[in-house]
Amino acid sequence: MTNVEKQTFWERNRKSGGYLLRKKVRAFLFRFARAILIIGLCFLILQPLINKLSITLRSEADLYDTTVITIPRHFSIESYRFAFMIMGVKKAMKTSFFLAIGVALSQVLSCTLIGYGFARFKFPFKRLLFGCVILTIIVPPTTLITPLYLYVQRFDIFGIFKLIFGKPLNLYGSWVPYILMCLTGTGYKSGLYIYLLRQHFRNEPKELEEAAYVDGCGKLRTFFQILLPGAVPIMVSVGLFAFVWQWTDKIYSRVFFPSTKWALISDQLNNIAASVEGYYRAIYGEAAKPPQAFSNQITAAGTLITLAPLLVIYVLAQKNFVESISQSGIKA
Repeated sequence: MTNVEKQTFWERNRKSGGYLLRKKVRAFLFRFARAILIIGLCFLILQPLINKLSITLRSEADLYDTTVITIPRHFSIESYRFAFMIMGVKKAMKTSFFLAIGVALSQVLSCTLIGYGFARFKFPFKRLLFGCVILTIIVPPTTLITPLYLYVQRFDIFGIFKLIFGKPLNLYGSWVPYILMCLTGTGYKSGLYIYLLRQHFRNEPKELEEAAYVDGCGKLRTFFQILLPGAVPIMVSVGLFAFVWQWTDKIYSRVFFPSTKWALISDQLNNIAASVEGYYRAIYGEAAKPPQAFSNQITAAGTLITLAPLLVIYVLAQKNFVESISQSGIKA
């Protein structure tokens, strides 16, 4: 502030009995506390990643040097090269990417239609069915592993396959049942996606649809041309969630896809410690065991390699993601 502004401020503050000064102090303290809180939360979120990055960039000598805390004394990227080789990253990422894309697109397609149906149409047992959707959010997916595994091994639809082939189909190790689950709105986290999309469509003004009906649009045309364009941000968020959760999934992938055949990136990361131990035994003999510090370094490198595509996707889609979170208005 200039001298004139300062004099004006103190004169106004004197006339207000010190109110302006107290107001400015409270505003400053609020901004200061908010900044400290945001910085603290960011540190809590980023600190584990910073530690992993620091570990992966150290040379072997730095791993056992107790004076090296955060910044490596000798930088090295050998841990990434070793993790890339031992995890088979190229094949694992290719398989995981196509599977995650298929799952995300299937989830977005089915959950958008189902969410719109729950938001706009009346039909028998609507509340009961939506209660089942909420139940799928509450029930842990681990409780469904055994029945899912048995059903995948003996897949049948009203006894049709048993009537034609003499026995149910064994779809274990195939992507077909998983994609079918996603297309029918029963995939991993589908209940949450349906709920989010239902809330979005419920908040859309009904006058848009009524005006479209007056102009001669049918229900499908109204949905695709009037309501769907406005739902793009929340659909991007749902697709992003579906992609990320499939990319890091360790539950359904074990039910549907044997790791020996599919080699998904989540399975490779889960088995990286055993892979490092197996590599050491193959090189140095059956009695050899890798040093714990080295094993931790390779695990950290594998974790960052796995997370790298997710960070890139988030940076590219963050505009729609933030917009959908701010506009979805998760209301009852």
